[in-house]
Amino acid sequence: MFKKNKHGIQIKTPEQLEKMRAAGLVVGRTLQLLRESVRPGMTPLDLDGIAEKAIRDEDAIPSFKGYQGFPATICASVNHEVVHGIPSDRRALQEGDIISIDCGAILDGWHGDAAITVPIGEVDPKLTELMRVTEEAMWRGIAVLTVGRHLSDIGHAVEKYVRSQGRYGIPQEYGGHGIGTEMHMDPWVANHGKPGRGPRFEPGMCFAVEPMVNLGTDRTKVLADDWTVITVDGKSSAHFEHSVAVTDDGPVVLTALDGGAERLADLAKDPEQVT
Repeated sequence: MFKKNKHGIQIKTPEQLEKMRAAGLVVGRTLQLLRESVRPGMTPLDLDGIAEKAIRDEDAIPSFKGYQGFPATICASVNHEVVHGIPSDRRALQEGDIISIDCGAILDGWHGDAAITVPIGEVDPKLTELMRVTEEAMWRGIAVLTVGRHLSDIGHAVEKYVRSQGRYGIPQEYGGHGIGTEMHMDPWVANHGKPGRGPRFEPGMCFAVEPMVNLGTDRTKVLADDWTVITVDGKSSAHFEHSVAVTDDGPVVLTALDGGAERLADLAKDPEQVT
C-alpha cells in the first residue's frame, strides 16, 4: 500500500509529506503549549491533561496513549529519568527540576513525534548546559539528512558534537526511528557510531532524531513499572526530538513550527559544523 525502498524504509509522496507535516504541527503546537504552561507546583499528570486536550482539540489522537499498554498522552521524565516516564501526581515539579516531555499525535493516519526538555524556574547552570548540548546535538544530526548521505551519519554527528562539549553519557540502547504510518518504523537511528554506513537517504524518507544525553554515566536501568528509564548514577538527563523529512531541498523538520528553517540556516552558514 505504501512505497518502501530496498531496505524496507517507507518512502512518502509529496502529498503524504504534507499529511506528515500536519500531524507534526499538532505535536509542535502541543509542546509549545506545554513549555509555556509548566511551572513549579504542577505535576506531570497536570501536563498530561493539557497535552491530551490540545491534541484532541485538533481532531488528532494521542499516539502514546495505549501504545503497548502505555497509560498516558506524554512521557514525562524528571531529572534523572531519561525517557518513558509515566506522568503521575505523586510529586509536584519543583524549582530547579528539569522535565523531558515526549509527545506524539496521529492525524489522518500519519504520525508526529517530538520531545523537549524544559527547566522548572531557575536551574543549575550544569543542567542548562546539558539541555543546550543535547538540543544542539539533535540539530547537528538533523542537518545531515540530505539526499545521498548515510543513516549512520546522524549518530556520528550527534556523538561528535556531544563528545566535543565535555564528559557526558550517551545511552547506547536508546535512539530514534523511522516514522510515518506507524510511530516506530524501521530503521533504528543510533545516537553514536561511525559515518558512511547504512542506507542512503532518499527523498520521502522520514526519521525521528532524538538524542538523550546524561550528565554522568551512559548506563541506565528500567524501573519496576517496565517503562521509566533512569540513570544508574542518579544524575540528570536531557532529551530532544524532532520528526524530519528528507527532501531534494534538504531536511524539513515536520514537528518544528518553522520547519526548522531558522536553525538549519544558521548551521548552513558554517558547513564545517555539519560533518
